[in-house]
Amino acid sequence: MSEDRTDAIDPRALDAPTASGFRLTVIEGGEPTTFEATSPRCAVGTHASNDLRLDDSCVSRFHCEIRLEGPEARVRDLGSRNGTVIDGVSVVEAFLRSGSTIKAGAVTLRFELLGQVRRVPMSTRRSFHGLVAESVAMRVALALVERAAGSDLTVLLEGETGTGKGKVAEAIHRGSARNGKPFVVVDCGAIPQNLIESELYGHEKSAFTGATERRLGAFEEADGGTIFLDEIGELPIDQQPKLLRALESREIRRVGSNLHKKVDVRIVAATNRDLRREVNEARFRADLYFRLAVLRLTLPPLRERADDLPLLAEELLASLGAKPEEIRALCTPEFLASLQRGAWPGNVRELRNHLERCLAFEEALPIGEELAARREVAAVDPTVPYAEARRRAIEAFEQAYVKALLAHHDGKPSQAAAAAGIDRVYLYKLARRHR
Repeated sequence: MSEDRTDAIDPRALDAPTASGFRLTVIEGGEPTTFEATSPRCAVGTHASNDLRLDDSCVSRFHCEIRLEGPEARVRDLGSRNGTVIDGVSVVEAFLRSGSTIKAGAVTLRFELLGQVRRVPMSTRRSFHGLVAESVAMRVALALVERAAGSDLTVLLEGETGTGKGKVAEAIHRGSARNGKPFVVVDCGAIPQNLIESELYGHEKSAFTGATERRLGAFEEADGGTIFLDEIGELPIDQQPKLLRALESREIRRVGSNLHKKVDVRIVAATNRDLRREVNEARFRADLYFRLAVLRLTLPPLRERADDLPLLAEELLASLGAKPEEIRALCTPEFLASLQRGAWPGNVRELRNHLERCLAFEEALPIGEELAARREVAAVDPTVPYAEARRRAIEAFEQAYVKALLAHHDGKPSQAAAAAGIDRVYLYKLARRHR
């Protein structure tokens, strides 16, 4: 496999008859070309790793992506310089119909669904080293996790926050030939920038102020096993070339040392960002992306795994220390049905928090309890002057929004501010104002 080739794997397709693929035809702005995709995803751009490569200076390296979701297809712009236009309308994401035109730069493509039928392979297991898989989406994912565990390829896990990427990384390690060797986790978003190099590669005594003794880094600690680089999209741009060199040479050099040391590690990385968009916006190096994304695996969100919720609930309650009789008392059919109706924007992490509250109160709390409480706080009081009522409403909204925003992004202000479209300094002010 060449260094710039990525196997894109999306487990969210269904094990049911669906369009086997689609056809893209260049009808304007380039050499007449026809491309037929038979996988659920197709990336379009100027880089050679795209499924459909376009030779146009106005097209971004990773311009847009087309993916099949059951019988439907949708296109998503990947933060391209000049945007993606569908049937004359500029879009960020949109559904496609057979016959739609897609304009990227000066190139116009015609999109056509193919009518054949295909089925997606699923694992025959319902669990794998701690992963629960009763739903179709997760059983498809499990088949790919098993395949990843059976190889020594570098894996990039993608998916929304809270989908359990860390648990999947551990399952890949435990199911691999490296089981029994170290599994070392590095949270790239939680390490202060001035300590990242030391955390990853180690340092010698007196290498910097405070380095009172030699320290092994994560790569050396994981020698023979697996290193899990969580939140890899948070790695500062100036640290990315050093990580790239370590991945390419499997050699590291401690801070303060002139000697290079060979390490035998398997790399699994995870992110809730679209790193191709980050590459387009010059926040992530393209060469590092390709070193990490040898095998891409996208995890399904909890809302697409309703059938997994009963097993997940029991497993999470047990991990929280609940006794068997407490689990039986709480997991009634009515309670489990209410869990399956939830949207769970925070995915498994949110489910765990909810179950922990239910266990503490010894009752099945409604999922919307917190939202209802916020609405009650913000209820209108007609006896209060308008200006004061407006101030209270804004204050209540700011406090609830900032709390939920930071919780959704695991307390990471930079990521939260970017997602909310506000300046990080302003987010700090809001957080301090509402304590």
